Amino acid sequence: MTMLDEKINEHFPGLVVRKDLVKIVKGNAIVPTYVLEYLLGQYCATSDEDSIRSGIETVKEILRKHYVHRNEAGLIKSVIREKGRHKVIDKIGVQLNDKDDVYEATFSNLGISKVLTDTDTIKKHPKLLVGGVWCICDIEYEPSEDKRVCPWLLQSLKPIQLSLFDYEGYLAARKQFTVDEWIDLLVQSIGFNPEMFGLRSKLLQLVRLIPFCERNYNLIELGPKGTGKSHIYSEFSPHGILISGGEVTVPKLFVNNSNGKLGLVGYWDAVAFDEFAGREKKPNKALVDIMKNYMANKTFSRGVETLGAEASMVFVGNTRHNVPYMLKHTDLFDELPAAYHDSAFLDRIHFYVPGWEVDIIRGEMFSSGYGFVVDYLAEILRSMRNHDYSQKYTEHFTLNSDISTRDRDAINKTFSGLMKILFPHEEAEKDEIEMILRFAIEGRKRVKDQLLRIDSTYAPVRFGYHDPGGDQQRMVKTLEEKQYPQHYYPDGKSPVEPESVAEADPQPEQPEEAGADKEQTPRECHLVVEENQKGISFDNLFGPYLKGATEIVITDAYIRKFHQARNLMEFLETVARNKTDDLEVEVKLITIEDDFTGDQQRNFLMSVQENIWNAGIRFSWEFDQEKTIHARHIIINNGWKIMLDRGLDIFQPFDGKDAFQLAVRQQHYRSCRAFEMTVVSTK
Repeated sequence: MTMLDEKINEHFPGLVVRKDLVKIVKGNAIVPTYVLEYLLGQYCATSDEDSIRSGIETVKEILRKHYVHRNEAGLIKSVIREKGRHKVIDKIGVQLNDKDDVYEATFSNLGISKVLTDTDTIKKHPKLLVGGVWCICDIEYEPSEDKRVCPWLLQSLKPIQLSLFDYEGYLAARKQFTVDEWIDLLVQSIGFNPEMFGLRSKLLQLVRLIPFCERNYNLIELGPKGTGKSHIYSEFSPHGILISGGEVTVPKLFVNNSNGKLGLVGYWDAVAFDEFAGREKKPNKALVDIMKNYMANKTFSRGVETLGAEASMVFVGNTRHNVPYMLKHTDLFDELPAAYHDSAFLDRIHFYVPGWEVDIIRGEMFSSGYGFVVDYLAEILRSMRNHDYSQKYTEHFTLNSDISTRDRDAINKTFSGLMKILFPHEEAEKDEIEMILRFAIEGRKRVKDQLLRIDSTYAPVRFGYHDPGGDQQRMVKTLEEKQYPQHYYPDGKSPVEPESVAEADPQPEQPEEAGADKEQTPRECHLVVEENQKGISFDNLFGPYLKGATEIVITDAYIRKFHQARNLMEFLETVARNKTDDLEVEVKLITIEDDFTGDQQRNFLMSVQENIWNAGIRFSWEFDQEKTIHARHIIINNGWKIMLDRGLDIFQPFDGKDAFQLAVRQQHYRSCRAFEMTVVSTK
């Protein structure tokens, strides 16, 4: 176990599981993750390997005996008939038979229906009436001479969800973790390896949890296929439901006027619409109008009666075009059906998750570390819906006065949700609060900036904030605004370009866009690159400073792992592209020998040395025996010194084994880590 895993088990004993166990026990059982982790939490919530092995076998045996596979339903029915009684794990829905005045259950996989269910069970578990719930239940078989009587009897039913938790204990344990450790714990709880994500990418994963802890929160995520957009809403919590965007109707979602039956929003904390995008789709106009009202006012009408609900609305869908194409030709809501590509509807969205920043899920991204049993975290998040953290930033910061009430509400709700997730104990430093506030503002600004394109009646807004009593505003920009300024605004210039206003993270002139023909002039500069930013390559970062160089010294303590040696080789390729064929360049690396993989590290460096020889580059290296070097920089004998806070390790992990992935072949298609580069003249 890692040190973090040990700490997690110390402070949350019995409430965490090793996340790779889910795959081990799942087999061919088509059940949500929270069902499997509920069982793992009963038998494997420990760090003891013997207990884990024993628990895995127990869970497998429970699934083998009691989980109902559709293709084995006949066998299970026979077992119940012969034994008279049997326990099953299945998804159960209940309907009211108003002709006979009884409740009747339907078992999804077992394939039986009209099973009588007592009223007390429905009162305890009303969600059985809407969408169905995964349960562990006892079924009996009693044949009757009356063929109208169902022979199946439901004796006991227990929804698969946590019934009790210690919220105060949760807050006390949270205090034992730093914010970075806590974020990593939450990322592991979702099932991902935090080492594969930067801070911004982790926040993009965690913002998906806000609909579970914030009432009436409206979230949209549009991006490429395969990024796990719908996973959270189908697998993570028993309090959320994922439905196809094309299948929903007014009675199913809100209320059936003919019988008064309440729809999904009355029973679930989060209702997510999968496959929401698609221009060809033609949703019911009445549904869109009711959704607009509900998303704005938390109410909907049933005839003359007005009803309220607390369900958050989530919309996820795929995009066909990349970001610069959408910005140049349409907008970031381009893929939505015409009925939803409406400013009145989109203005109700609180946060737009930029799905193009989320990596396509790969095998190495999954975690084998410890995380919360997801059902436990789901109950914690649900209990937080009663809390309001939306004003926690006001003692440190004030939003700009021209931010409208609707924009302000959206920012506040996102801020409140992230505070609940990251700082439920309310002990956050000023810089941590500022980080969350900026993230919340950016998500709403992404919505509003696109509304300006769609509807010209919207007034431009200066999204920013300042210290109470301070005059200097700190402006917030979206990442795509910084990355594609030539496309972001139709006329190429922001309509709210402030005078005498500073950005919180001032952006200097960026490297030339990939493929640009313009020759860059080397000059002193300070460059800030944000996490997930693309369009960066060694050619446009270093190329202008390498021309005419004959000696280069690289100082970087971390050229040890394969991807770091690959970065070094790619830097030398940039050197080769910026020298003449008749010139030889001496390149020396000063680094630190790895304590555990030193032989492998030497092999990497020898391979680099041998393979770059034909390009006229004489590469050598030396290990700092004192192991004291820390600063990372490149000194070039043509008069330039480049200081890099991350050294050459500026790119986020990607699948380097996939020869067909663009990121393997061209650096500017890779997502960057956050880093800064300073270039000074040594002449």
